[in-house]
Amino acid sequence: MAELIPLKTPLDDTGLPHHRPGTATRTAAAGISRFHHPLFLRSEPGRFEGWVTYSFRAFTGLEVQPLMPMEAIRDMSLSREQSTDLSNQYEAARVLWSKARLRRQAGPLLKQAAPLWEAWAAAHGQLLDTFGEFWSIEDSRWRAQLLRLTDAERAAESAAEAFDEIAERLTQLTEEQVRVAGEDEDLPLSTIAKELGLDDSNWHIAWSGAYTSSTASWRGIGDRLIDKVHKEIDAERERLREVQVLAGDRDLSDSELV
Repeated sequence: MAELIPLKTPLDDTGLPHHRPGTATRTAAAGISRFHHPLFLRSEPGRFEGWVTYSFRAFTGLEVQPLMPMEAIRDMSLSREQSTDLSNQYEAARVLWSKARLRRQAGPLLKQAAPLWEAWAAAHGQLLDTFGEFWSIEDSRWRAQLLRLTDAERAAESAAEAFDEIAERLTQLTEEQVRVAGEDEDLPLSTIAKELGLDDSNWHIAWSGAYTSSTASWRGIGDRLIDKVHKEIDAERERLREVQVLAGDRDLSDSELV
């Protein structure tokens, strides 16, 4: 049996509706079958009067992006209703194709991201624990604890950068899907993750501009995971400097905390 892939919208959960005069559906459908998308199955009245639903066989995401054939665009024998019906059909096909392609491309990356996020969470936890130990260590162990802190900082930075690399690729894919389908038909990464049995509820994936903006490399500025780590590290080191000043400790210079 052919698999139906309905395009969900806020108004109709069985397909892509386009508002046109209700009597135009049968008229437009006649004589355009030669121009149908290869995976097109049928069009039928939607749930609301004057709306049309388009159904297709399953897209894999490997197909060429659905575009209305030039032959159809140039065919002067087609009525306005027929041209509109074909245009709407291919719009529906592009949305479905874009979602299938995103699932195919993002799925493997999401699976790679899962252990990278776990590694980051562990490294970040170690960083917090190491900094927290300054509250209880003896003064004689201060320098040794600083060494442990810098090790924890580097581990957290490395883990954050590894996750950011995957996150950037994921945001690029989602932006491509939105460019094709439009913001109203975006497919959230969380939806794909859930389909794969992954819990991404705590993951930090910034918008694509955060990874490409000229300000992304400025320390303490930006929304990448590494930016958040740098901001946290800077705050911790500033707190240590304050303690040094209050304690009158001049043996440790600021350079040892940088």
